[in-house]
Amino acid sequence: MQSLTCLVAASLLVASLQGASAKDENWVVSWTGSVQGPYPVGNPSAQPDQKFAFPDPAAGARDQTFRLIVRPDLWGRQARLRFSNAFGTKPVTFDGVCAGLQLGSAALLRGSNRLVTFGGKMSITVPPGTSVWSDAVTLPFAGQPDNLAGRKLAVSFHIAGESGPMTWHAKALTTSYVTAPGAGSKGTLEDEAAFPYTTASWFFLDAIEMTAPTDAFAIMAFGDSITDGTASTMNGDDRWPNVLSRRLKAIHGNKVAVVNGGIGGNQIAGPAEYGASKPFAGGPASGQRLDRDVLTLSGISSLIWLEGINDFGKNGNAESDKVIAAMKEGVARLRAKWPNVRVIGATVTTALGSSSAAHGFAEQDTKRKALNDFIRTSGTFDGVIDFDKATLDPQSGGLKPEFVPDSTTGGAGDKLHPNRTGYLAMGQAIDLDLFKPVRANRSAKSKQ
Repeated sequence: MQSLTCLVAASLLVASLQGASAKDENWVVSWTGSVQGPYPVGNPSAQPDQKFAFPDPAAGARDQTFRLIVRPDLWGRQARLRFSNAFGTKPVTFDGVCAGLQLGSAALLRGSNRLVTFGGKMSITVPPGTSVWSDAVTLPFAGQPDNLAGRKLAVSFHIAGESGPMTWHAKALTTSYVTAPGAGSKGTLEDEAAFPYTTASWFFLDAIEMTAPTDAFAIMAFGDSITDGTASTMNGDDRWPNVLSRRLKAIHGNKVAVVNGGIGGNQIAGPAEYGASKPFAGGPASGQRLDRDVLTLSGISSLIWLEGINDFGKNGNAESDKVIAAMKEGVARLRAKWPNVRVIGATVTTALGSSSAAHGFAEQDTKRKALNDFIRTSGTFDGVIDFDKATLDPQSGGLKPEFVPDSTTGGAGDKLHPNRTGYLAMGQAIDLDLFKPVRANRSAKSKQ
């Protein structure tokens, strides 16, 4: 019966595409999970042992189905999904792709699952180094999108054969589900029995857009692990971008999305080279991923850039002048393509005294302060968010003590990543007047 439900949805495709181009709606990006490299290179948090789901990382997924759980920050009656093979070394074939409303665990709300197609076809093969957008799919449970705030979407897809190295986002801080290798295509099933294994990462899927009113807009939170949410609560959606989103929704309702473009370990100026054969745990430098992770997405009116601490750590060892120059270049590229975009600079939080081997030393803190002076005073940005002021303990020069204990798995914390309490303070410190609606940047009607 579930298979029939998905297949019936295919007959609605033409109507869906017509509806998606209606004059009173636009596409707006609703969720992102910036891809950073081939599994297992990266910095996941609270990751279960993956050896049963993926016995051989080089082989990747083998005839198995993923059920990824994501929380769209803006809901619409139609969605389109982007699948990435950016860091793969061989073509990956996706089929049995469905989108449904999560009930709990890997189980879906009965009758919510819908087939997702690509150019009207049930499967798509994505060459290495590329990505693909799906057709528009109507979400039958989204007749009143405002009522879905906080609910989670389950995106299921089958990998035909072996994927090879899997393009992924390591630090999802959200539990998703995977079948056993060789289990076949199970995405149409609405129960959880076929999905015994869990993962705290997202694989292949890296963006979702929704149809929304023409005055809807999105804000991109762009940066490193402190935007990605390290040390926040697992499945709690309490990173600072989540806090900002909830504050804005109290004003704008289901007409604003705050999407997360953070990658744990990311840098502004390095590494100089990055690719599938030469990966780095923090992913490609911000400038190398700006097009994919920001400029190809729809409806973004503002970008908040919080980054730099990794450049000054022992993995980067960059001088502040080099980082400032790279940041200026990134801002210029954003404005060249999107003249109306508001670029907001966020001051970098302290890592002084960190227990992390790559962080916590005095020279790093001196460079961080130089970058923060540039962000505050250079006039490069349309506005400034002073996260440093919101989190700094003036007596120690480190994080405020209450922001240190880890919220993900417990423990003392690393004095680098704020915890849930710290992220709450960061989100509350943002001046909402920075995000008064402006004309958002729209994509072409078709992404095929």
